[in-house]
Amino acid sequence: MKKWLMAVVRCSILFLLAGGWAMAQAPEVKAPASAAPVRALIVVAHPDDEVCFAATVYEITHNLGGVVDQLVVTNGEGGYRYSLLAESYYGIALTDEAVGRAALPEIRKRELLEAGHILGIANHFFLDERDVRYTQDVDEVLGEHWNQAVVLAAVERRMAAGNYDFVFTLFPTPATHGGHKAAALTALTAAQQATGPKPVVLGCQTARSGDPQGPSWTGFASAKHPFSTLPEVYTTDRKVKFGFKDALDYQMIVNWVIAAHKSQGQYQNGMNRADREQFVILESGVAGNAAGSVTQEAARTGTLFRALAEQAAHPKGVATSKP
Repeated sequence: MKKWLMAVVRCSILFLLAGGWAMAQAPEVKAPASAAPVRALIVVAHPDDEVCFAATVYEITHNLGGVVDQLVVTNGEGGYRYSLLAESYYGIALTDEAVGRAALPEIRKRELLEAGHILGIANHFFLDERDVRYTQDVDEVLGEHWNQAVVLAAVERRMAAGNYDFVFTLFPTPATHGGHKAAALTALTAAQQATGPKPVVLGCQTARSGDPQGPSWTGFASAKHPFSTLPEVYTTDRKVKFGFKDALDYQMIVNWVIAAHKSQGQYQNGMNRADREQFVILESGVAGNAAGSVTQEAARTGTLFRALAEQAAHPKGVATSKP
């Protein structure tokens, strides 16, 4: 009887894993009518940038019952230089530039789908723009690496179709990768140009407790790409304790996500050192919102992060999430 029961359990686990993998790769899934109203879209340049808001996304999808989709602009081919440890794992000479650029787009998509399954991301959208090289020059990325018009149009269509409340992107600091700057500016432009209700665009940086300075919220200066930030900083604490003897926290989820991206060796070396995810509201410097709209954005964002903080110590497991 015991052997039969263990066999049933093993089959059930395999079925659930296979089902989760299939869902991650499936076309767009419509949210059930009973889902919480929170809907968010991640807009990033590379398959692994989502780690900045990993705990926040997990809490939205698992604790609040919200829906999070992700749009990734590039194919990630430029990450071949740090793939040495992954060569034996995948059986491919990934640090050879020609081999790495050919193989990494598919590998990194699979890694992102695994990370997305952990985070509960509903749908992934890949634009497959080239990840040419590292540069801090946003105009090089927009003018030479990406087809800027195609990318912007794709982000606008996704926002219109998804009816999102929030957009998560990386905060564009002066030292940020040009691709990160470009993704943030594209998301901000698309949100500003939305004809219907506009999502709140949130720029993320991670921080460490005890750091007296914390992240700087001074964005890169560019007359061609002006933007501003609202003063309020919203925080998700990755170290909130829960579970048996308070032995668990959201840093474990962050570690799971980092581990999914095995092809990115340098990425593994310190991305989990931060214990806070911090956000500010980004505003376009070209056609900023009216004062009333800005106040409403701040109120909506404050409501979201208060709800996240209230539920953080009470994540739902399989037993507690069943009706």
